[in-house]
Amino acid sequence: MKVRHTILFLLCLMYFIAYIDRVNISTAALTLRTEFALTPGQMGFVFAAFAYPYAGMQIVGGWLSDRFGPRRVLTVLSLVWASATIMTGLVGGLAALVVCRVLVGAGEGGAFPTATRAFTFWLPARERGFAQGITHSFARLGGAVTPPIVLAISARSGWRASFIVLGAASLAWTVAWVIFFRDTPEEHTAVTEAELADIRAGGASTRPSHGPTPWRQIVGRMWLVTLVDFCYGWSLWVFLTWLPSYLSDARGFKLDQIAWMTMLPLLGGVVGDTLGGVISDAIFRRTGNLRLARRTLLVVGLGGALAFMLPAIVTGNALGAVCLLGAAFFFLELTNAVLWTLPLDIAGPYAGTAGGIMNTGFAVAGMISPVVFGILIERTRQYEMPLFISAGFLLLGAICSLAIDPTRTVALQTVDSKVSA
Repeated sequence: MKVRHTILFLLCLMYFIAYIDRVNISTAALTLRTEFALTPGQMGFVFAAFAYPYAGMQIVGGWLSDRFGPRRVLTVLSLVWASATIMTGLVGGLAALVVCRVLVGAGEGGAFPTATRAFTFWLPARERGFAQGITHSFARLGGAVTPPIVLAISARSGWRASFIVLGAASLAWTVAWVIFFRDTPEEHTAVTEAELADIRAGGASTRPSHGPTPWRQIVGRMWLVTLVDFCYGWSLWVFLTWLPSYLSDARGFKLDQIAWMTMLPLLGGVVGDTLGGVISDAIFRRTGNLRLARRTLLVVGLGGALAFMLPAIVTGNALGAVCLLGAAFFFLELTNAVLWTLPLDIAGPYAGTAGGIMNTGFAVAGMISPVVFGILIERTRQYEMPLFISAGFLLLGAICSLAIDPTRTVALQTVDSKVSA
């Protein structure tokens, strides 16, 4: 196996573990909300507590990875979220629970932009869509297997043990990252001259961004991508936070059924993530048209998610709703690899900063979506209205995707150059 593919696998594991640590709270909520006597509104606030520092760390983490390299930055971030996950298993009430979720959000906030920055130097352009697709497939796989994992550990040792075990897994990954990863292929002793030539011939970045960061250019190129990422993120946060409660409260599934009924829709996302990156790369290779390759998957993905979410809301068949939500999540995740490839296409060596700016849209959606969802449920005693709001954002995202242009790239700045728009 080539070194860059081993690194890709290592990052796949990071996405997998990080997402388990991110969404385990939604499954544990089925029992801890009773233990702590939490209302739906309070539970929504617990869900959203992750997203506030997560949003704040997007640009900061991406910029730090551009400046200091992903090896050091991701090491620190993973230590923070792993420790906070373990501490979640020791909390005694709502306040401590919120603090732990804030720390998990702070740790994970810069992780995905930092991973994107790592791809800039390690992967040729022809492999980037696939890489973003497969890593995010592992993330969705982590989300899909979280319910049975958490419920199995909880049934044996209590919900607190699930957080301690999962946090320990994150610590183990951190050790592997420090041992194996280097910021550039040139620094890695196991990289052969042939592999290095293959990476560079494929268009991977070769010059670190030591000059001034061209903030105006990056924001000007990325703001529309950020808006689409917000629209995508609104619905994704609904799936990641409220799906178990929706299946229990609105669809009447029993506790022993919820793990599998939650996993089925999320497994649709596992397939969608990988296919989105593969199809986008294939379109680019065959046509040479980067706009077509990226826009097509965004429009088809968000539009398809909308087409399946609407009947899922109104159907009276509980199992049919699960199947429709699975299809909606599949199409939603077709867009994810493309969204994360756009910072690489547009910003090159500033991909960490650009990825942070883009994913701020996703994070802001996470700050708002779970809380709004919880408040509307508490006031209306129904799930239909917040789901229709999610459908509206899918439509907006599909329309905005038609104007995204990945060929408008950011120019590399040197120490003596002036930043221009």
